Amino acid sequence: MLPADLYAEVWLDPSAATLERVFEHLRTVQHVLYNYTPRQLFESPPVPGKVRYEWQEGTLMFTDLAGFTPLMEANAGHGRQGAETLLNLLNSYFATMLEIISKSGGNLLEFTGDALLVQFPFDERSNETQRAVRAGMRMQHAMNKFKKIETPQGELSLGMRIGIHFGSYLTAEIGTPHRMDHVLLGTTVQTTKQAEGAGAIGRVCLTEDAYRRVIDKFDFNYGKGKHMLVIDDMSDEELGTYELVIHRRRMSSALILDRSPEGLMSGIEELVNNIEPLASYIPAPVLQLLVESASRREIPPQFAEPTIVFVNLAGIPQSADRAQSGEEEGLVAAFSRVFALINAATESRGGVFKKITYHLYGSDMLIIFGIPNSHSNDPLRAASTALAIREIITHLEPPIVGGEAVDVACQIGIAKGAVFAAEIGDPRGRREFNVLSDTVNTAARLMAVAEKNSILMTEGVYQSIQEYFECEDLGDIKLKGKADQTSIYALHSARESLRDVLI
Repeated sequence: MLPADLYAEVWLDPSAATLERVFEHLRTVQHVLYNYTPRQLFESPPVPGKVRYEWQEGTLMFTDLAGFTPLMEANAGHGRQGAETLLNLLNSYFATMLEIISKSGGNLLEFTGDALLVQFPFDERSNETQRAVRAGMRMQHAMNKFKKIETPQGELSLGMRIGIHFGSYLTAEIGTPHRMDHVLLGTTVQTTKQAEGAGAIGRVCLTEDAYRRVIDKFDFNYGKGKHMLVIDDMSDEELGTYELVIHRRRMSSALILDRSPEGLMSGIEELVNNIEPLASYIPAPVLQLLVESASRREIPPQFAEPTIVFVNLAGIPQSADRAQSGEEEGLVAAFSRVFALINAATESRGGVFKKITYHLYGSDMLIIFGIPNSHSNDPLRAASTALAIREIITHLEPPIVGGEAVDVACQIGIAKGAVFAAEIGDPRGRREFNVLSDTVNTAARLMAVAEKNSILMTEGVYQSIQEYFECEDLGDIKLKGKADQTSIYALHSARESLRDVLI
């Protein structure tokens, strides 16, 4: 938890003055980690390595930002200044949305690239679905200030889609003391994501279950499938004040009155005990970056060209809805095992297992090679990791749900190219180190079209790894959101020569 220079100094000179610097540093780290984690983690701190789970019910909201890629391309050629400009704009957007969400009684569960997953806990008395819809309308109103953005390439704009669904879901803390994650299992999350995808820019889209809870509160248009689009014919004044079910993120600041070495050590021990549960939710390379930059309280933004791996884990997340009483434990334990083994495979090859996120058909795993630590052979490391992940998943002992073994499988996509890496969110509140770009989207889309237990990659990745892996040219395909066709390749296996390269 200490930067390298302070660690060496306190080891060599554990005086009261040095210990006080350690105390102040750890207090800053605690504040940073507090802003990096969902509210439920610091309200009910987990025991690192202890798996826990519970069923919850409530309304979920997914948002997705449209127009980011042109905005990134407009600033990418301007180096550090372009990165700062892009970050300031993104953080203005996120800070605006997070304030509305908080004041409307919502709880940000995670950033998913430039998207948000928000929870409105069940509240029959005040109807949290109605609060979620009103929050969505306020958020769409707030997008007006992002419709005309001046850039070096002319005027651009940002838009947003919002999907809302009501249902139950299994929340779980999984992993090892070294690395934990907070996940949602069940089809409710995917259904919410589908509502966002079925919506339209500038609109709030509801599933049938959410619609039934607010049918008499708003007017609607029919959307795609069985989705309903809220008719927003209300002014800001008509929307009224916020519902005032505000959950402000307040953390009591650690104080110390006894400045003796013994008193300082006691305060340091208390801080470490508070920090460790939260620190286990941050990937080790990112945690180290936060520790080293704690005195500045920010991570400088940058444009980089890493290799991105997206893994879709199918079977376990969707099975939660079918789990009989007592089967949830085995299901969560299996997911925890997969997560721990994949994180180990990633870290041992120098990558960052960013998080488990959510896709239309299951839980996704975002893995990065090249940020914050880069290697000359990051594509090779990424490909080796993808093969290891497939091996882990195909040899997993399946959990039992509904009396039957779950069919567990994966789809994997790999892409290499330009990304924007930065600490995004509210600079004074909830935020997260993240990577955003069309490269990330391409990896996700390759994952989506991959066959069961297959690995697809772009031509750029193939050119970087072909000497050390058995690959197959699959020709050109049309990926969602792409004007032109994309050349794709399948990754089959590693050659013996790879072993010497990765040592």
